[in-house]
Amino acid sequence: MSILKIHAREIFDSRGNPTVEVDLYTKKGLFRAAVPSGASTGIYEALELRDNDKTRYMGKGKASPFIPSLNFVLEQEKIDKLMLDMDGTENKSLELLKNAIAKAGYTDKIVIGMDVAASEFYKGGKYDLDFKSPDDPSRYISSDKLADLYKSFVKDYPVVSIEDPFDQDDWEAWTKFTASTSIQVVGDDLTVTNPKRIAKGVAEKSCNCLLLKVNQIGSVTESLQACKMAQSNGWGVMVSHRSGETEDTFIADLVVGLCTGQIKTGAPCRSERLAKYNQLLRIEEELGDKARFAGQNFRHPI
Repeated sequence: MSILKIHAREIFDSRGNPTVEVDLYTKKGLFRAAVPSGASTGIYEALELRDNDKTRYMGKGKASPFIPSLNFVLEQEKIDKLMLDMDGTENKSLELLKNAIAKAGYTDKIVIGMDVAASEFYKGGKYDLDFKSPDDPSRYISSDKLADLYKSFVKDYPVVSIEDPFDQDDWEAWTKFTASTSIQVVGDDLTVTNPKRIAKGVAEKSCNCLLLKVNQIGSVTESLQACKMAQSNGWGVMVSHRSGETEDTFIADLVVGLCTGQIKTGAPCRSERLAKYNQLLRIEEELGDKARFAGQNFRHPI
């Protein structure tokens, strides 16, 4: 099937930032795809092309592929502020989640996954949990103390998965923590869906799950290779959206096709998030009794 024409346009993602949508014309019809963009972006990710024209969209317009210079757009991810004391004082956020799950009657059905995005508050070899306040190096903690904090979460709450618990280059901390816990440890900024980073993670046993983001590495083919590498080494795989999303539903098809058992695509609100869940419902309907829900086997569904 040959391609007759390709047309690209600039549209807006869910954060109001420009992104790219492409129409691909063939004899069988029109096919369309749009790409999201991330806020928590590892330094090893594929670079984004932006036009840097400050007169429009504050320089975030999508650049022509013929522009020679590449501009990497990095925005601080809006992560929850960690209001935690190291003496084990009650954690209000997790306690609230735990109580909400119980009151809804889903204590045995809902568990908690955390995206810490620790690279965002890694400073000088330590971690600043209160990083949104005025800088104070005296409050920074070591990776060992941060690991102990995570272990207290696992002990006191139904936390079964932690993403990016340490900085993207703090390999020793990752390996030590993964060896000390039975929960899922997910690499996002650590691996950036990059086969070379994944291979290092496998060799050093730094984590046990890959967060798969297609536009992190830049192509579907490379993403499939990354998934295969992770699964062949006993890792789980979680297919993920980006914070700046579009209504494109490709990742819903991808997670089913790869049988990963895990998708991360946000709360069931806002159309760009719900679009993925609605597509999963359509896929389930089409599969009928062949459909399988991974459930508690989410780490290794096959």
